[in-house]
Amino acid sequence: MNWSGRKVFVTGGAGFLGSNLCHALAARGARVVALDGFLFGGGANPRNLDGAEVEFIRGDIREIDLRPLCEDAAVIFNLAAQTSHMGGQADPLADIAVNAVAQVRLIQAAREAAPDAIVVHASTRQFYGRVEKLPVDENQPVAPPDANGVSKFAGEQYWLLEHRVRNRPVVSLRLTNCYGPRLRIRDARQTFLGIWIRCVLEDRPFEVWGGDQLRDMTYVDDVTNAFIAAADHPECFGRIFNIGGSPPASLHELADMMVRLSRGNAEYTTREFPADRARIDIGSYHADDRAFRAASGWKPVVGLEDGIGRTLDWYRSRLKDYL
Repeated sequence: MNWSGRKVFVTGGAGFLGSNLCHALAARGARVVALDGFLFGGGANPRNLDGAEVEFIRGDIREIDLRPLCEDAAVIFNLAAQTSHMGGQADPLADIAVNAVAQVRLIQAAREAAPDAIVVHASTRQFYGRVEKLPVDENQPVAPPDANGVSKFAGEQYWLLEHRVRNRPVVSLRLTNCYGPRLRIRDARQTFLGIWIRCVLEDRPFEVWGGDQLRDMTYVDDVTNAFIAAADHPECFGRIFNIGGSPPASLHELADMMVRLSRGNAEYTTREFPADRARIDIGSYHADDRAFRAASGWKPVVGLEDGIGRTLDWYRSRLKDYL
C-alpha cells in the first residue's frame, strides 16, 4: 500500500504500541488521526507522540463521537483497550465497557463513516490461558484466565463477526509480550519488563516472580511492522494470527540479560508469585507465528539482547518523562 496521503485512524494512539505505530505511519506520509483517553492509568503518555506529524484527539472511546474520526479512513488500527489483568479482575464492568462495548461503538461508527476501511485489531495471546503444548498456534483452545481476557476475546470476536457478516477486511493479531521505547515503566501495570527497566535505570533491585516460565518477547519496531504488514496483505484479511518474536527465554535468563546490559549495579531477587497473581498466571508461553509469516512475509528482525539494549539506551535520557 502507498501510505502517502492516506487517512489512517489509530485508537489508543498515545499508548505504547499505538504511538510507535503513529510515528511509523507518519514517517510513511500517512495522514494520521490518533485517539486516546488516557484511561485507567494505562500506557498512554503525553510525550509518546513528540515529534510525530499526527492529529491527536483526546477522548474516551466509550463516549466520544467516533464517526468524524473514522470518516474517509483507509485503515483503522484498533489498539484502544483496558490492558491491566488485575484491573479487569477488580472492575470487570469498566473492563468490558472498553474492551467489548466500545468496540461495538467503533464498529457502528466505521459502518457509517468508513465502510471500506481495513481494520487491524490488536489482540492478545492471553486468551489461551495455561497451555499444554508449546509453541502455541492459532488452533489452541481458548480459555481466558481472567476477566480481562474474557472482555478482550469478546471485542475480537465482534470484529471477526464484522468480517463474516459485512465482508469488511479485518485482521486480528494476537500479540505476545511487547517491549521497547515508550513502554510504561513507572510500574508493572503494562508488563513485568517495564518495572524491571525502571529499577535497573535507578540502580534498584527488581523482583522476578517464579523465574522458570518461558516468554517470547517482541521488540516494538517488529510489532509496528506486523501491524503495517497485516494491512498491506489481503491474504491476511478475515484471519487471526499469533505474533511472536525472539526465541523464548526464561524469566531468569531475561533478568540476567538486563543485569548484564545495565551498565550499573543491577541485581534482582527471586520470589514466589503473589497469591492473587498466581491464580491468573499463564505459565510458559511462546507463539507459533508461521501462519502470519507465510501470509504477510513479516518476520521479527530485532534480537532480544539488541532490543533490551536499545530500550535501556532510549530511556536513559528520558527517564523523568516516564516516571
